Amino acid sequence: MSKPTFQSASPYQDDVLALPVKNLDDASDWYCKHFGMSEFQRKQQPHPTVILERDGVQIGFAINDGDASQDGAAIRVTHIEQLKTEFEASGLKVGDFRVDERDGKKFQVFFIVAPDGLCYYIHEPIEQ
Repeated sequence: MSKPTFQSASPYQDDVLALPVKNLDDASDWYCKHFGMSEFQRKQQPHPTVILERDGVQIGFAINDGDASQDGAAIRVTHIEQLKTEFEASGLKVGDFRVDERDGKKFQVFFIVAPDGLCYYIHEPIEQ
């Protein structure tokens, strides 16, 4: 059985490598524990930022005065049901496991809201 993987991440707002958070260490610890990510890079300019990675997909968090409740990312994955189980086993509350339709294509989806307020739309295309 193949393991779930991240395939891509697209931001709701401007930059998937600068999602707003209040504390970089807390964000890094939480996403490494719950999303199975690892720390890839830290930088100070133009804002203090940590970039995390899973399966070659990078998501970054920055102290940039952004509103986390209005941001997040859509993460395309493989083996979404296994990923949901993995997330729940790490203590995450997974919301609304359902099928969405966009542009004539169907996607299995669920949502995660992180403690920092960022919202994630986890989705996998349903082969038709």
